Amino acid sequence: MIIKQSVVDVLMFLFERYLDDDEPSETSRVTDERDSIQLRLEEMGFHNQEINQAFDWLEDLANLQEKQQFTPVKETSTRIYSKEEKKLLDMESIGFLNFLEQTNILTSVTRELILDRVVALGHPLDAEQLKWIIMIVLHTHPGEENALALMEDFIFDETIDQLH
Repeated sequence: MIIKQSVVDVLMFLFERYLDDDEPSETSRVTDERDSIQLRLEEMGFHNQEINQAFDWLEDLANLQEKQQFTPVKETSTRIYSKEEKKLLDMESIGFLNFLEQTNILTSVTRELILDRVVALGHPLDAEQLKWIIMIVLHTHPGEENALALMEDFIFDETIDQLH
């Protein structure tokens, strides 16, 4: 039995098994079927606390996107990262977010959603974990299908390159 210790591991599992679909309602389906999915996750060795945090994290993301709390800023604006954000993301990860924004994979709105979700996790993320958070946010954000496809290329092409 594999024991997973991270909320991000649970989120990655949910994304791969339940969310990685073209259906826009997948996130609500996952939260609606929470009990049966939670039981399966427990059987696989995930801890209750991480499972609950992952579901709460997804529900909060859905609520944020419904409320449209993030308003776009001017394209000439520069994002200054807070001390809290810098504690959770290293300079490489911040540079990666900037790169994604400069290449129009992320918008200022999706960047802010990602940062909100990183802060909600409350613990430092490595570059690989950040990529999965980005993919989950892009998947659940309407109109970001092309950006999601590019992020999947980043993740899976990099994995293939490392195997050679």
